[in-house]
Amino acid sequence: MSLEQLKLEEDDLRKEIAALSQDQKKAYYQTEEKLVKDPDTYAVLNYFFLAGLHHFYLEKYAHGLVNLVVMLFGLLFIQSFGIVLFVVIILIELPQLFRSQSIVQRYNNEVMKSTLRQVQNIA
Repeated sequence: MSLEQLKLEEDDLRKEIAALSQDQKKAYYQTEEKLVKDPDTYAVLNYFFLAGLHHFYLEKYAHGLVNLVVMLFGLLFIQSFGIVLFVVIILIELPQLFRSQSIVQRYNNEVMKSTLRQVQNIA
């Protein structure tokens, strides 16, 4: 999904949220505030820490753990093929850095959807 499509999806979700009762809106925003993520934080974590911290930030623990293990393995064997592992990680992670806005927008839209469903089911 493109960033524009994700923003349109967010607009649709915001319209649904606007239709909630005052109590539901209050519950929604209290929950959403704790769960949404900042695209700039994700990008900074990706840029400075190729070890997968940006995946942990979006609660993708398995992906983050794989990155972390591969990075540590690369550091351990830096003399032999560790450089190759670093290059592979950079080649995999660099596109994610450039797509950080859409990656986090998708994550936040999913948070909004699940929070909205939760609040609607409480009513």
